[in-house]
Amino acid sequence: MDKVPEMISSKDLDYLKDMLNWNLIANKKANHYLQHIQDEDVSSLITQVSQMHKKHYNMILNILQGGQNGQ
Repeated sequence: MDKVPEMISSKDLDYLKDMLNWNLIANKKANHYLQHIQDEDVSSLITQVSQMHKKHYNMILNILQGGQNGQ
């Protein structure tokens, strides 16, 4: 699909809410674990995980707010 439809079903909305929730929780957990990790390599990987989930959350939110798909 090239364009987000102007109206989405309640089922689609529930799924989008779930996707936002999954990414938000994963980001929060990663940030929590960062406070307890001393190994620099593991800390670097967890930071990347946190950033990825934040990026995905913002991408979904941008699409829902009428922005460009995937930007």
